[in-house]
Amino acid sequence: MTATIRNIYCVGRNYRAHAAELGNDVPDQPMIFTKPTHALAQMDGGTLSLPNDQGEIHYETELVLHISKPYSEGIKVDEIVDQYALGIDFTLRDIQNVIKKKGQPWLPAKGFLKSAPITTFRPFPGESELTKSNFQLRKNGQVVQDGNISHMIFDLQTIIDYIAKHYGLGPGDIIFTGTPEGVGPVQDGDRLELYWGEEQFGAFSIKL
Repeated sequence: MTATIRNIYCVGRNYRAHAAELGNDVPDQPMIFTKPTHALAQMDGGTLSLPNDQGEIHYETELVLHISKPYSEGIKVDEIVDQYALGIDFTLRDIQNVIKKKGQPWLPAKGFLKSAPITTFRPFPGESELTKSNFQLRKNGQVVQDGNISHMIFDLQTIIDYIAKHYGLGPGDIIFTGTPEGVGPVQDGDRLELYWGEEQFGAFSIKL
């Protein structure tokens, strides 16, 4: 999977309620960070091993976009995105809280191995179609996150234009577009299932 993915861009604090639940200010422009491709993992129904010695690990469920062609000014979301998936931006929350206070980069908290599991990509039906259904994370059968991309602070077009202008955007890049409220810690043995509407997109179990 990493052979076909070039860059992993992520958007922080892109849902107002999520920013509020962590006590963060709402940004006035997209807050972009990256993960190394080694953070990718495929959700295959099996077990995902994560660090067990660095404090709490929080799940953050997100829409993931796959870019199919070079960016050009004026290109629309439905023209440049060919596939979509659901993913989890796993975060070492205790470490993140420390490095935020120090003003240090987020890489230690966001870029560790297997911190970006994603479902299988599916054909992109268009932005407007995606707004018709919510996406969910269910932990041990209970809904813990339930979001809709219409609630984003910065919409998909704004995100794509901003990333392309500041960092570049082209075929094989993917974008984690931000998480709604409801983030929380995982425990050893938790079963996580990701849904778009009533359709399960992926699932796996946590090994700490």
